[in-house]
Amino acid sequence: MGSYGSPFILLLGMMRTMTPRPIYQAKFVAPVGVLGICCEADALTRIEFLAPGIVPQVPDSALARSVCEQLAAYFADPDFCFNLPFMLGGTAHQNTVWRAMCAIPRGQTRQYGELAKQFGSSPRAVGQACGNNPLPIVIPCHRVVSKAGMGGFNHHNGGYALDVKRWLLAHEAVTKTQSVIPARAGIRPNKALDSGVIPE
Repeated sequence: MGSYGSPFILLLGMMRTMTPRPIYQAKFVAPVGVLGICCEADALTRIEFLAPGIVPQVPDSALARSVCEQLAAYFADPDFCFNLPFMLGGTAHQNTVWRAMCAIPRGQTRQYGELAKQFGSSPRAVGQACGNNPLPIVIPCHRVVSKAGMGGFNHHNGGYALDVKRWLLAHEAVTKTQSVIPARAGIRPNKALDSGVIPE
């Protein structure tokens, strides 16, 4: 057997002292499940729907705390407007679609095809951009539906993901697609229509 030299010992010492940053800076309990909040430096980068049974995690930064507080405000009142610094990445087309989604007023929806015509794109490409949205709820991809029904959500066409989309649309008292959104008791109606905008 060979002997391990000092480089290995140095590396082992570094591994013991390094504490990797957690994947999530908070795990927020929402009416639609637990949301994983990802932040980098001073920007929100991702919101993920986590598996059932995930243990909540208190925010580990002022920004993560602000994200949780604003999510709580939205779930209490669908008219709440998010005001968060975020970093999206994505392609030029994706950013165009995400910006357009933020311009859809609360209580309304747009079809994939409607947005596609607006950009000279295709409904499929718009759907892919919706599925790749890194900040669901904050950037309201749930307000984009198909011509025949709900469409997908978070790259899923059924199950829990569509239940979340239905809940969000009902929470916002959407009126345009009543035929595809079941009535839900206890959801407060939308009081006013306004929108958030992705900064240029």
